[in-house]
Amino acid sequence: MSYQVIGIQIGILLFALSFHEMAHAWAAYKLGDPTARDLGRLTMNPIVHIDPFMTILFPALLILAGSPVVFGAAKPVPVDTNNLSHPKRDHMWIAAAGPISNVILAIITIVLLNLVWQPMQVAEQMGAGWTTPLEYFLRLNIGINLVLAVFNMIPLYPLDGSWVLSRFLSGELERAYASLRPYSFFILIVLLLAGVLDQIIYPVIGIASAFVP
Repeated sequence: MSYQVIGIQIGILLFALSFHEMAHAWAAYKLGDPTARDLGRLTMNPIVHIDPFMTILFPALLILAGSPVVFGAAKPVPVDTNNLSHPKRDHMWIAAAGPISNVILAIITIVLLNLVWQPMQVAEQMGAGWTTPLEYFLRLNIGINLVLAVFNMIPLYPLDGSWVLSRFLSGELERAYASLRPYSFFILIVLLLAGVLDQIIYPVIGIASAFVP
């Protein structure tokens, strides 16, 4: 795999993660919590969102290992639930805003690819050299954003899905679920190595591929 390809993959991932985190910050601000905005997280600047391990090292290792799926995570956006009118409900929507933003990016890219597909085919027949890189970029953008959306909806702390699930738990069940937090990363690694994550992610990619030329 060339350094150019790796650079494109990391660039798309950084953009998708930055959009994801900005969506969290925007949702929190709209729901009454300015914490993330005041800390400079309401921005597309990837530097403020980068986590050295989960944003850079982990996805880079996946790329170098030839993994068919590339994903990662950024620094969690801080949320002060004391500023929310309905803490559990609002926190759920703040958490969901990230994956939703990635789905929106994927849908926009699918529409764009369909719009430019015929002109690209004509250009390719005329010997244009930009069609293959552009197609690769658009398809990769769809894949990475959908993988991020699905990955972050896994109900393991600190992924977004854990806060969505917590919205519907209470009492002993909520406390039992919270007790799993220290082990979440290890559970995630086991799921990854066991191929369980692939079984969750690939069906979503398959559904999206039906709308991609």
